[in-house]
Amino acid sequence: MIILVIYIAVFVLSFFIVRKGVKSLMHSRADFTSLKTVTFGDESAVRPDRWASVISVVTIFLLWGAFTGSKWVPIHAPGPFVGDSEFTYTVEAADGSRDDATVHARVFKVGEEVEPLEVEPGDGFAKNDSITVGAWRSTLIRVDSNDELTRKDGANVVAIDGQPIAPGGEVHVDAGRIAMTAKGSLNFAPPTGMQMEPIWLPPPEAVVARIGEISKTGYQNFTLWEHLYWSLFRVIVGFALGALVGIPLGYAMGLSDWFRGWFDPIVEFMRPVPPLALIPLVIIWAGIGESGKIILLFLAALWIMTISARAGVSGVAISKVHAAYSLGASKWQLMRHVIVPNSLPEIFTGARVAMGVCWGTVVAAELVAAEKGAGMMIMVASRFQLTDIVIMGIILIGIIGYGIDILMRKAEDWLVPWKGRV
Repeated sequence: MIILVIYIAVFVLSFFIVRKGVKSLMHSRADFTSLKTVTFGDESAVRPDRWASVISVVTIFLLWGAFTGSKWVPIHAPGPFVGDSEFTYTVEAADGSRDDATVHARVFKVGEEVEPLEVEPGDGFAKNDSITVGAWRSTLIRVDSNDELTRKDGANVVAIDGQPIAPGGEVHVDAGRIAMTAKGSLNFAPPTGMQMEPIWLPPPEAVVARIGEISKTGYQNFTLWEHLYWSLFRVIVGFALGALVGIPLGYAMGLSDWFRGWFDPIVEFMRPVPPLALIPLVIIWAGIGESGKIILLFLAALWIMTISARAGVSGVAISKVHAAYSLGASKWQLMRHVIVPNSLPEIFTGARVAMGVCWGTVVAAELVAAEKGAGMMIMVASRFQLTDIVIMGIILIGIIGYGIDILMRKAEDWLVPWKGRV
């Protein structure tokens, strides 16, 4: 929640600084774009602000580093407590008498070797204790293990640093959070601060180091590049097959009422079915080899490409069709020079969506007994809580998917240069 608030605050602050400060000092634009007054329906009128893009990426990186204690970031959120602390517990005997004892806690970074503090037991029937606990961890304390009076004698802990406590309750003191179990033992957790534990979210340098390590030594008998190659190969083949079948089917549904009536129930039925739900059926029909994974990705792309092609055909302005017929165009010429060019923007939009869905599905597809692939690498690493490998795989999949999307945008600019201009 705190990270989200900080992110929103940076967004608002950056907007006012860049738009009202930096850009207001620059010379005003007087080109064609500055004269536009209509932005809706004209994609060329709204382009991404490069300042916003750079600040957005830098902000995410800084937040990631700040809340993981990264050495690459100058500012850090408060981290977990590491060092020596103590708290006092009060024991009440069966006769109503009370005595205090102190627990000396040494909190250490996980992975380090430490020795517990040497303390004097003290006077009275409650004796001082010494414990060690790792940062972000908790430990169970049987405070009466060295006391003269134990729970068997009717003695019970009734307060921590003067705060009353009972079985099932907890208190917060300077040393941390202390909860009492139903049987009277104490569970001690030192302050965790605001940073994430590396097992949940490692710092950026750990992820980068893991990329270098797996690039050289590999993971699960294959190099990092082999894992990425097979995932990319499956996505491209599945997407290509889905587009090869879906685009003609979408054209047929957009041009023929018979095709529309015949295939519309099938398309609309399958469209909301998530590809993950089809995995058991694909295994039964196609086995656990490469064909099963390709089929799953094919089905993930098929319905999106069909709907986008159908929408593209349906969105062609009827005035353009009438104009082409009035000039003597044949049906083939109408298809080639009017329908296909005017439907390409919708098809490219669908292709970009379908490619993203395929990348999202490839992780599940590679669960089907895959020996290599980015999805397989992520899932195996998650079983052993290797979060750095999981994040590495997610980042690489995102970078590759973003790169493919950029290439598709360039192809759209080349093939559909009139988009947003007519």
